[in-house]
Amino acid sequence: MTEHKSLLQTLVLGIALAVLIGWVLYVARDVLVPVAYSVLLVYVVLGMTRQLARIPGLGPRLPPSLRYVVSATVILVAVWGITLLVLESVAEITDNAARYDKAMLGAVQRAANWLGIEAEPTWPQLRQLLYDRVSVTRLLGSTAGVMLRLVSIPSVVLLYALFLLIEKSAFDRKIDRLYADPGRSARLRTVLHAINDRVGNYLALKTLLGVGLGVLTWGAMALLGLPFAGLSGLLVALLNYIPYVGSVLGVAVPALLAFLSGADDVALVWLCVGLAVLQFLNGNVLDPWLMGSSLNLSPFIILFSLAVWGALWGIPGALLAVPFAAIMLIVFQEFEGTRPLAVLLSRDGQLD
Repeated sequence: MTEHKSLLQTLVLGIALAVLIGWVLYVARDVLVPVAYSVLLVYVVLGMTRQLARIPGLGPRLPPSLRYVVSATVILVAVWGITLLVLESVAEITDNAARYDKAMLGAVQRAANWLGIEAEPTWPQLRQLLYDRVSVTRLLGSTAGVMLRLVSIPSVVLLYALFLLIEKSAFDRKIDRLYADPGRSARLRTVLHAINDRVGNYLALKTLLGVGLGVLTWGAMALLGLPFAGLSGLLVALLNYIPYVGSVLGVAVPALLAFLSGADDVALVWLCVGLAVLQFLNGNVLDPWLMGSSLNLSPFIILFSLAVWGALWGIPGALLAVPFAAIMLIVFQEFEGTRPLAVLLSRDGQLD
């Protein structure tokens, strides 16, 4: 009886603690999101540095300082290019929003003709109702506002990441002085190194795949003469970080942008087919080949983490769902009391 009571108390306290942590994460999201992304950025830089060291012939001869400089420069150039692209896209959306409204009505008219319901007496009212409820001007305006807010975040993230990289050299010394027992410090260092290696490599490879998908998406839309090719490529690259759902959105979002801008039906069909094939190859060939099962996470846990972090932090949280789940798995497996949780989080119950 006492054992059951103790287990119930532990369960209740665990649920209460989880709710409290969730509330803090939600309330403090404006402060914590830039911090989380600065840590993610540091992981990407460290992962790229390790990947550079693996280049046959050249990599081992590059000094670590040069690899850091190359990785950081690539990130800075990418952030600068993304900022310019977003600002240009926002300007284009603002200047042409009325034209996109007309294109939306034209698309609705073509759909009506194709379905053969134009002759219905209530169709003009239905079309006007759709126009009132789904204003492309308002939709694209709100999208532009979100994009501008996202552009304002990188400066803070870059500043945080810069100081984290500067303090990296002193981090091991800080860990050594955390505990009087050297064994505990060594164990903590082992956990952190495992997180750095696994999550850093995951993010570096995901970034490489995302850039490839983004470039191919941009090329496909540019070849078909569709607008928002650069913006679509950027969104596809970011959506690649979101498991499962990102593949669907990687086709739907560019197709929606092309549809709202008045693309003809043939170009729209070719775009959807091309992006669907691209996402299929990425999800079933490239991603498994490069990533394997390195994170050892259960697919259900990935989806659950996606739902939780998406609810707490929105899209920024969804992008961080997999790294956060991987960190929890690594930490849980190092302690006897939380090791059963690590087994539940893992793909096949096998822990490193």
